[in-house]
Order: sequence, then structure tokens, then C-alpha cells
Amino acid sequence: MRRLPAEWEKQGFVQLTWPHPDTEWYDLPRVLDCYVNVAHTIVKYEPLLIVCRDKEECLQDIALRGWEPDSSRVRFTECPLNDTWARDHGAISAYEGTQKCILDFVFNGWGLKFGSNLDNQITRTLYRNGVFAPDVKYVDMRPFVLEGGSIDTDGAGTLMATSECLCSLNRNEYLSRTEIEERLCSAFGLKRILWVEHGSIVGDDTDSHIDILARFCSEDTIAYTSCEDPQDPNYDPLKEMEAQLRSFRTLDGKPYKLVPLPLPDALYLEDYRLPGSYANFLIVNGAVLLPGASSPKDAVAAAQLQKVFPDRAVEVIDCRALLSGHGGLHCITMNFPEGF
Repeated sequence: MRRLPAEWEKQGFVQLTWPHPDTEWYDLPRVLDCYVNVAHTIVKYEPLLIVCRDKEECLQDIALRGWEPDSSRVRFTECPLNDTWARDHGAISAYEGTQKCILDFVFNGWGLKFGSNLDNQITRTLYRNGVFAPDVKYVDMRPFVLEGGSIDTDGAGTLMATSECLCSLNRNEYLSRTEIEERLCSAFGLKRILWVEHGSIVGDDTDSHIDILARFCSEDTIAYTSCEDPQDPNYDPLKEMEAQLRSFRTLDGKPYKLVPLPLPDALYLEDYRLPGSYANFLIVNGAVLLPGASSPKDAVAAAQLQKVFPDRAVEVIDCRALLSGHGGLHCITMNFPEGF
């Protein structure tokens, strides 16, 4: 029986997949500034794996921004890549008893929206190149399509996901929702799936990944994106999601403790609204890294997360540049448990 660990469990390292001039980023210099800030913050708490097209090119990007990575904390590995969303093309970690496993699902560019022929091979390439520990088992999950940002778990057998994403066309449309649920339960040893039927953020092109909407903070606590402005187009879908979250129960039948995170102030690229979300935070050893928007709401979201993670530092990193690629901090990272 497999078990999918929670993000707050002890981690071994975080993966970043590094941007290069051929990746689809608007204003690449600002994006690279953000990547360096994220990388520098992560290594304060745990080791970092940087997957890059060309190590020397990557090191030049880093040096230009005044960071000197500690080789004892940062590993580099070269790999062909289309884009840099490690949460979605990265391996998903699991356990089979005491056996450590990486599960390699199909990544098809969020339902064939973008090129993914290279990104879909990254996990297999990393495994073959010896990036993971020798006792980690590779499990090929093809042909099932799954992105890491589309699921969230409490580590105790409950998975949360949106039906809009997991049941969308061009992912696993050959399967019914019941069959998708059966495959997920088998893959991860789940007791149940909490299907989120409502909730979306304008500008999101992932078909409502759960990691911009609602996240487990413990087995009985969920932080979620909340909108209080009735004039905002996000208001109705997020209020409908909030109502459904209130109806969810823990495995022992109790209501979840719900922690609202404000919807960031609207940011635009020309006339296109970008999908900002404080729920796209990253949990690392000893800290929670929050995607900041250079807004007073940053402090509000940080204070909310500090309440539910009292033993971890909450670090705010300006991630506005990442929104130009329609993602955020959690989207560009993938965490691996200790020993992987």
C-alpha cells in the first residue's frame, strides 16, 4: 500500500527547473531575479536541486545577481527542457511501506495547451542520471496524466483536488470520474478524495489547480483563497468554494479549521489579469515561503499562515514576475522527502 506524504513532513531537497531564453517567460531578467531570491531562501532551510539546460548558462545568471551557491547545499543537473514548472513536470514522491518511490506521470502541458515533449522526460532522465538516492524506486505511471499542482494531501490518506482539472478534456478524458478516482486511490493508497467542485481564479490556465485555491496545513486545517469584494469576478466562484470547504469533514467527522487568505490585489499584463494567489505557498523545513505581491495584503496572508505554522518562519518573497507565466512560487518548485 502506497502513502503520499504531506508537504510539512521532513524534506530532503527542493527542485527548481531553471529558466533560459527559450522558455516562455515575459521579462526573463525579472523572472531570473525571482528565481535567485527563491533559491537563496530555500537553501537557508534545506538543500536545492537545480535542473537546467546548461549549467554554465545557469551559473552566469546566478553570478550576475550576486549569489554564490554553496556546493554542499546546491546540486546542478543538466537536462533538455521546454519550460520551468517543476511542480507539474516533477516526480511525485510516495512510500510503499518503507520503500521510497518516485512516481512518474505523464505531463502533457496542462491538457495539450503548451509544448511538453522535453518536460515529460525530465523525471525519467533525472532517475537514470542518478539524481535520486540508490534505494529510491522508479515507478512509471504512464499513460495517466497528472500534475503535482493539481493535488494536495494531508499525508494520512486524504487527497484534495478540483474536478475541473482532473476530469478535464485532454488529460484523462478516456476515463470516467469514478475510474479517475479509482486510479488515484490505487496510485497513492488513498482513503478518500475531497473533490472541490467550485473555485477558480481569473487568468489561471491550469483548469483550476488546487494549489492556487486550497491547501492542507495539517490533517485538520485548510488554508484557502478568499475574496471579499463582490465586484471582483473571482468573488462568486471563491465563495462557492468556501461554502463547500465548510461542508468537508475530517476522517474522524469534524469540520476542518479553515484559514482564509486574501486574494491579492489585481495585477495585469497589458489588459490580461494575472492569477495571483497566496495559497501558492511552499512549505520547507522550518519555514513557509509565501509568494508576495508587494501589497499590504502580504502581511495579512503571512500572519494567517504564521498562526497555523507557529514553529516555522514565514518568509515573503516577491513573486510578481512569476505571474507573467501564469504561476507562482509553489508552481516552480517540487519538494522531495528526506532520504530521496
